[in-house]
Amino acid sequence: MRTVVLHLPILLLLLVLPLTFPLFQAEGAQPVPVIVKKVETSRFTDRVEALGTLRAKESVEITATITDTITAIHFEDGQRVQKGDILIEMTSAEEHALLEEEMSTLSEAKKQFKRLETLANRGATATAIFDEQQRKLDTAQARLRGIESRLRDRLIIAPFSGVVGLRNISVGALIEPGDRITTLDDDSIMKLDFTIPSVHLAAIHKGLVIEAKSSAYGERVFNGQIDSIDSRIDPATRAIVVRAILANEERLLKPGLLMTVTLLKNPRDGLVVPEEALIPSGKSNNVLVVQPEASPTLAEQREVQIGVRRPGEVEIVEGLTAGEYVIIHGTQRVRPGQPVSVIASAEGGEPLRELLRQKQGDMAK
Repeated sequence: MRTVVLHLPILLLLLVLPLTFPLFQAEGAQPVPVIVKKVETSRFTDRVEALGTLRAKESVEITATITDTITAIHFEDGQRVQKGDILIEMTSAEEHALLEEEMSTLSEAKKQFKRLETLANRGATATAIFDEQQRKLDTAQARLRGIESRLRDRLIIAPFSGVVGLRNISVGALIEPGDRITTLDDDSIMKLDFTIPSVHLAAIHKGLVIEAKSSAYGERVFNGQIDSIDSRIDPATRAIVVRAILANEERLLKPGLLMTVTLLKNPRDGLVVPEEALIPSGKSNNVLVVQPEASPTLAEQREVQIGVRRPGEVEIVEGLTAGEYVIIHGTQRVRPGQPVSVIASAEGGEPLRELLRQKQGDMAK
């Protein structure tokens, strides 16, 4: 059996040659066509989700304060009413008769008072008689106010403008104190109450913007802002109740509606790249950076720190600067240091087919 002895220089050459061979291949290889995107700044916010329930700006159950029969109803189901409108009238024949009687008594008391006042000024009558007539006048006025109050109790008036609900009574029905007649809601502005974990307490404040959705309206977003924060944290859940205000010009939102709330906290301007530009590697993320004006254009791999994600985009916290270009199509075929050919630069969310068509059009010109 023969033993082949290699000299040290030859052995080193054999070891190094396989490592350098791919580099010699790359020098003669054609640049890889890629599509790039310019790194830009965009507005980012941290999102916190919660569930909330809608309440009307003002809401009340319309009930009676006395026991009597209904003589007239002045509203229909779902009707919009103004503050001061009469909704219900109840039997008041006796009170009207008493009102007429008391108005007559008051008128006579005023005449007697004026006559005695003139005599008292001349010293032609006793002070005691004048004081007694003054007492009668005051008593008549008090009784009149009492009857007017009783008459008002037989009129149910809208305390504020809004929309009434379904009525639960009819003309001729006998109602008692506490009987529910209908509801009245001021739905011009809606209150959205929801709870969030107390760990987010430092980030929320009055005026913070929120977005709300309901399955009743699909993907439609209702915008609002935080109006108030409860003074106490629930010791059992470690959550706090927050109230937001939502405009309701179209009157689409109803009290009691369940909504998904998204708080937009910590607003900031950050760098953004498409998700296609990211190259995950274990726990780290990389991108391929190019300089389209350079010749040759080489791909530089750079590690980046990412922030929040949103559909199709990701925030870059560290590793890039605004104005640089990253590869978004062709990352799987490019190696660090390899020459590339930029065939298109994406401006927005153009589909790949559209970018390629634009490139073909430029070549044809």
